[in-house]
Amino acid sequence: MATPPEFSGFVEVRGAREHNLKEVSLRVPRGALVVFTGVSGSGKSSLAFGTLYAEAQRRYLESVSPYARRLFHQVGAPDVDAIEGLPPAVALQQQRGAPTARSSVGSVTTLSNLVRMLYSRAGTYPPGQGIVYAEGFSPNTPEGACPNCHGQGRVYEVTEASMVPDPSLTIRERAIAAWPLAWGGQNQRDILVSLGIDVDVPWRELPRETREWILFTDEQPVVPVYPGLSPAETRRAVKRKLEPSYMGTFSSARRHVLHTFTTTESAAMRRRVQTYMIAAECPVCHGKRLRPEALAVRFAGVDITEFSRLPLSQVATLTRPYADGVEDGLAQQHPEQALARQRLTEDLVARLDVLLDLGLGYLHLERSTPTLSPGELQRLRLATQLYSNLFGVVYVLDEPSAGLHPADTEALLSALNGLKAAGNSLFVVEHDLTVVRRADWLVDVGPGAGNQGGEVLYSGPPDGLREIRSSQTARYLFGTEPQDEHRPRTPTGWLELSGVTRHNLRDLTVRFPLGVLTSVTGVSGSGKSTLVSQVLAETLAAHLGQGAEGEADPSPGEDDLTDASDDVSPARLGEDVAAVARLVRVDQRPIGRTPRSNMATYTGLFDHVRRLFAGAPLARERGYTAGRFSFNVKGGRCEHCQGEGWVMVELLFLPSVYAPCPVCHGTRYNDETLDVRYRDRTIAEVLGMTVDTAWDFFRDDAAVFRSLDTLREVGLGYLRLGQPATELSGGEAQRIKLATELQRAGRGQTVYILDEPTTGLHPADVARLARQLARLVDAGHTVITVEHDMQLVVGSDWVIDVGPGAGDEGGRIVAQGTPQAVAQTPGSRTAPYLARALSEADGPAASSPA
Repeated sequence: MATPPEFSGFVEVRGAREHNLKEVSLRVPRGALVVFTGVSGSGKSSLAFGTLYAEAQRRYLESVSPYARRLFHQVGAPDVDAIEGLPPAVALQQQRGAPTARSSVGSVTTLSNLVRMLYSRAGTYPPGQGIVYAEGFSPNTPEGACPNCHGQGRVYEVTEASMVPDPSLTIRERAIAAWPLAWGGQNQRDILVSLGIDVDVPWRELPRETREWILFTDEQPVVPVYPGLSPAETRRAVKRKLEPSYMGTFSSARRHVLHTFTTTESAAMRRRVQTYMIAAECPVCHGKRLRPEALAVRFAGVDITEFSRLPLSQVATLTRPYADGVEDGLAQQHPEQALARQRLTEDLVARLDVLLDLGLGYLHLERSTPTLSPGELQRLRLATQLYSNLFGVVYVLDEPSAGLHPADTEALLSALNGLKAAGNSLFVVEHDLTVVRRADWLVDVGPGAGNQGGEVLYSGPPDGLREIRSSQTARYLFGTEPQDEHRPRTPTGWLELSGVTRHNLRDLTVRFPLGVLTSVTGVSGSGKSTLVSQVLAETLAAHLGQGAEGEADPSPGEDDLTDASDDVSPARLGEDVAAVARLVRVDQRPIGRTPRSNMATYTGLFDHVRRLFAGAPLARERGYTAGRFSFNVKGGRCEHCQGEGWVMVELLFLPSVYAPCPVCHGTRYNDETLDVRYRDRTIAEVLGMTVDTAWDFFRDDAAVFRSLDTLREVGLGYLRLGQPATELSGGEAQRIKLATELQRAGRGQTVYILDEPTTGLHPADVARLARQLARLVDAGHTVITVEHDMQLVVGSDWVIDVGPGAGDEGGRIVAQGTPQAVAQTPGSRTAPYLARALSEADGPAASSPA
């Protein structure tokens, strides 16, 4: 078959069996935008990433030395018979940034290196100051970091008031709240008794010198400790030099707090001691993190920290005149400096223009990566590729539209067209119908998820998908899927949030309706997530005296990310706030940080399953309890792998690999536990079932069936019960949390906050999710979502549109009301897309997807 003139050739796949793929064979064109579609879990990512990209990487790595391969994250060889015509590939997947405040937009894009070079070679120095080399402008190097705060921008101090909140208490009554709990605090108290200090008088009555020594001394005396003796008995024992229980080392409260803060690997311990610390702007660098010599150098009138805190759009405006060769006399005085300035700014502006085209002009170079969405991170990496001018490679992208407002999706498509025009191929896993409609070639995988998927339903030009009756994508792409008629509900009350000042929000007041579904919309960077997921969630949680339920512990370092320059003030709640009994934040943070956490354990489903196994005849005969069937504790688990199911094999010059445990063969349990069967299945076999399979298997067990039914309803039927939490996407983790909430009995008026719950969802799954959110509202609760998907917004009762633009051009309420009212609002960038979605919901579209 001849190659069509618009394509440069074809990639042919034969016999792909990765994950749930069923002997898939297909051919897709090179030099084209190829979009892989299908419901969540259908196998499209297994085809695009697990097969095509994995094979491209394997072929490339065969050409480099074994030692060099260690530097790559290797995805492994795919299970496929043959792939022909496959060029080198670059993968741009959804992933969170490293949880450290030192990783930033500037470091991800390498723009910070360019800016440091610009300041070093073309900056304006004070008279008499020597040159500062590029590394001297980095707060992450010894040459550049402020010596007082070590490049953090803030210093942490402890005071008597912060460590002893109630001076009326005695030391025995834990007046020194900053000391460790349990034995650690008791140990320090007993040491003070041995030192002759009275621990039974109110703290405020101790001499000032004694109080200051206990709290702040750097001395660490080692003294005999006699736990269990009274102070008088201890004094006699010390005087007589009796044999102590042990020798104890004293540590002041400040020393304990600062040492724990800097060395602990426990996020909980770090947060605990941080409550006794007072953070203040570093008095030496004033929060700018650099040495005075670096901050004295200026470019365009600003120092490098001020430059790095400007929105990228302003940075481009500031540097463009220099890239164009502005005449300011420098060329005559210092021609070499003028030449360096022009070349560096030309490069900087060219790189910035790519970021602006991708709708990222509201970010700034200092913005830390943990505060970015996965979609923003992927677009930053895409910008780097756009500027690299590679030719003839395959870019494999994972939902590049994730987190994008429809207006920003247009900019993304322009960027992808640029890559294609440069002679590259684009293989994109995508749900957004705007992107799907612009494809040169569609590969639709399905028809369902998990075991019901794994087949290529269609591969060809988009319009041909219209004839595939088994395709769920076709029904939404061509508007033949009937839409549920939606009449907006009437609010039962209002929640007013006022005085909101954070990031680009300035003294904002906004009212959220209670008892309905509200969607908060706006372009990327407009301030909607700051308003809802940060300010509203935190203020409401504080009012209710609770943490936001459903929120995972932040990673170490993630709880300390507020910019030193950020202006934050407490917001206020008003109107019908008394009607709210509870807050639940259903976010996309992982449900666990290790493979030991999984969907079955998180939802509580596994507790019911273990009780069923404990009730089996053989288990009762042997006296096994439900605990026997946990892989996390001794007893029933395989001790060789300690219930992991895998063991790590160290390879000298290659990355360590994981292999099934040779004792339990990946089952996680010992043979005695696996002897027990429930309806002829072992506990390991049950954990290996998908939700859909288990739904049939446990149909007669009400408690288990109810959990499984809810998981299916949120579109997770394809996941295995024992699938490790580390393998789940943010969207999957969020839907597991939502399913867990849906299983609970209604407890008063609850406010549910969700941040982009449609991330990673096919339109068919979005419809299913909308029905679940409606269930919560119909039960009397309030649901507030931050959302870009117009399919969900159309079905909302109330819409709050934030904008009109991003960064400094956003942060205001542009429109609010029913979807129909907001769709008619002039000046709203959401309105035209919402109006189009409303018209499509009113009747089937007859047009083609092109």
